[in-house]
Amino acid sequence: MGEFLSRVSKRLHICCLTGTTGDTNTVIGNFAEANNQNLVGPLNCIHPNRIQVIGTAELAYLHNLGPSAYQETLTKIFQDRPAAIIFTNAITVDPDFINHALAHSTPILVSPLSDAKLISNLHYLLINAIATRTTVHGVFMEVMGIGILLTGDPGIGKSELALALICRGHRLIADDAPEFAQVTPDILSGTCPMLLQDFLEVRGLGILNIRAMFGDSAVRRKKDLHLIVHLQRMTCEELANIDRFAGTETAFSIQGVGIPKVTIPVTPGQNLAIIVEAAARHYTLRLRGYDAAADFADRQARYIKNHTDRDSITT
Repeated sequence: MGEFLSRVSKRLHICCLTGTTGDTNTVIGNFAEANNQNLVGPLNCIHPNRIQVIGTAELAYLHNLGPSAYQETLTKIFQDRPAAIIFTNAITVDPDFINHALAHSTPILVSPLSDAKLISNLHYLLINAIATRTTVHGVFMEVMGIGILLTGDPGIGKSELALALICRGHRLIADDAPEFAQVTPDILSGTCPMLLQDFLEVRGLGILNIRAMFGDSAVRRKKDLHLIVHLQRMTCEELANIDRFAGTETAFSIQGVGIPKVTIPVTPGQNLAIIVEAAARHYTLRLRGYDAAADFADRQARYIKNHTDRDSITT
């Protein structure tokens, strides 16, 4: 908990009042009851949160309790072993809270942010901090606003393709070992390990610093994964068996999240950068509900029907 707070304190303008940042506390909790607790939310004594947030409304409720009920409620709050308690709107914290916090080694924090903004930011940051991460071999790029993972056998040209895309104005996120975290049930967020940030390895040229070569706009820190483009060398027989109507789209599972996967045959003389850009545009159109294959099939069906009707009239 202490490490997490040190990372987000400046962003959320959080200061600690108790002299402890909860170094021995864990966000998830290492006791049975913690499994049923939400990560963060407004003060709740019935279904406690791991991080209890107290705003003006919650504080007014506590102050309206009688002295005995107030002390009982404070005891209950800390007996639930929260990872931290955060006061919003720069509220002045009662000494009773400080005393209970010191007795239970629970950090008391204060932020000038509003309840809703603090909870929203904390929830997003906590989900990213505790999410399980999976490393997938490939090059992760942002192409036309779409997060695309380039995969394929070693030496097939993933890094060269990434370099061509960067030269065309697209952005590098991670080379070789992007990390993906499941931040919602159906969204994977990809980042680059600190050691590899800004670097791209191209055979023959070695390690390139993309930020130094192309500027800050050529790299991005993170991006949601939308599409996988797999590069594959194919035999003549495999090329002949490709469905030329529907293409080669399948689904690839990462942490149980299905990601659309398009397999591109690698042949001499191809401009793979243009093909990847087309894949990104095609993906965007399908998100909007347009399917070119279905459109073509409908057009063909109408054409056949019109000509059949015309032939029946002439006969």
